[in-house]
Amino acid sequence: MTALFTLMPEAVGTISADSKPAIIEHLSGRFARVYALDEEQVRDRIEEREKLGSTGFGRGVAIPHARMPDLVRPVAVVLRLESPVAFESADDMPVDIVFGLLSPEQAGAVHLHALAAISRMMRDDKMHAALIEAPSDEALYALLANVLDRDAA
Repeated sequence: MTALFTLMPEAVGTISADSKPAIIEHLSGRFARVYALDEEQVRDRIEEREKLGSTGFGRGVAIPHARMPDLVRPVAVVLRLESPVAFESADDMPVDIVFGLLSPEQAGAVHLHALAAISRMMRDDKMHAALIEAPSDEALYALLANVLDRDAA
């Protein structure tokens, strides 16, 4: 079995942001740079999804996601925030990890399976703590890649 989504090393990073719109701006830019996508289209799709209800998952995690035309398979971006930011989360807690997911427009079940896998990973308190405490972006990516490889096996 292969991973449910692609996560490139360059798609993982630590950022400084002071608001939900700033986070979405960073996320859109990272998706555009790493996966050669149209930044404005990515931002518009994520913002459309946010209008339906916040993707603030709770427990310090947000999972902004959307479907995009011309994607072949789901792709992800993970941003660790230098300081927690309000994200209109279900539990009203600010977020410190943002796990963005874009899926092909027609990938209904695949998109849901990828969201479920991210959700399971982010519900693990030890994993969340490890991601926050990772000493570098490289270490952050290594933690995520290790879990994704294990889950794909």
